[in-house]
Amino acid sequence: MSTPRGPYAKTSVKRQQIIEAALAAYAEAGSRKVSVRDIAQRVGMTDAGVLHHFGSREALLTAVLKARDVAARAAFGEARDDLRAGLDIVTHNASTPGLVKLFVDVAAAAAEPEHPAHGFFQDRYANGRRNIAGQLARHLGDSEEQSAAEPATSVDPEWAARILLAATDGLQLQWLLEPDIDMAADLTALYSVLMDALRKHA
Repeated sequence: MSTPRGPYAKTSVKRQQIIEAALAAYAEAGSRKVSVRDIAQRVGMTDAGVLHHFGSREALLTAVLKARDVAARAAFGEARDDLRAGLDIVTHNASTPGLVKLFVDVAAAAAEPEHPAHGFFQDRYANGRRNIAGQLARHLGDSEEQSAAEPATSVDPEWAARILLAATDGLQLQWLLEPDIDMAADLTALYSVLMDALRKHA
């Protein structure tokens, strides 16, 4: 694949600079709101100049969340291959409340089909459910073929995956309101309870 040249390459580089600036702004924000102006100042641009590269504030924030996922995978590994990686990501999230709040806010807004993040979150949850369900089945001793077909237990691993994802997002919201909550510890306990239920009904 050839390296982009000319205006397209410059635009791509500038987009990446804006995304990195936005990630840093949200990571450092704590409970403080981050504005487009905050991001623009970090890259020496105007608000309009920043939005020009994305089309809208919502599209910019969607790109930031996508980049956040990429950075998390690079730092902690693929959660789809190792549930421990998922817990490590949750633990890390507790150090960046601004990004957690961004995720919660955009996820709620993305319920509207026309929102730029709608497809992103649909895919994110579908992939998350599938990957976690496969891990749960494999941890119960199922083969990959079994985990991809009908579950071998009367307690559905896909149901357990939905519960884990719902708990993760719900805990993030509660944690924003009550920072003393230990999200990783709560999710570890829930995982243990769900695994016990799956084993008992195997």
